Amino acid sequence: MQRTTIVFLKSLIGVLLALLLCCQVFVVPAVAAQSAVRYSEIAYFEIPGTIVGILFLLCVQVVLVCVWRLLSLVREDSIFSDSAFPDVDVSLGAVAFATFLVLVALIALSLTGFMTPSITLLLLLGVVVGAGLSLLIVVLRRLLRKASQLEQDLSEVV
Repeated sequence: MQRTTIVFLKSLIGVLLALLLCCQVFVVPAVAAQSAVRYSEIAYFEIPGTIVGILFLLCVQVVLVCVWRLLSLVREDSIFSDSAFPDVDVSLGAVAFATFLVLVALIALSLTGFMTPSITLLLLLGVVVGAGLSLLIVVLRRLLRKASQLEQDLSEVV
């Protein structure tokens, strides 16, 4: 991968991390407060909703940091080493936890009876996408393991 591509991707990740931090600090609490005022019957979800929203965005940030670190390994031409696996594992954990948070939100809002079809569909879509991403990361991890083994075998032959 070219150096300019890696620099561009890392710059994009840096901007995304900053935007997500702004959302965690300003947007999520403001939206939760406005929703508590607008929908007083579920105002008690303001604090838990804020916490879940911030944790969800934190999961996204964790994945972005792991991708940053994996890009560094690509630049150093050591992506097929054992040092790549902790980042892949942390990414998998973050995606799985984010999916769990969406599922918790779906169940909590379903129990209140305050679900609209659009919110239900959006949360169900979030669970399906999260589960799909988790499975994709598992497959990619297995491919990385196989490629690492092949590179190690090749280095022993040479």
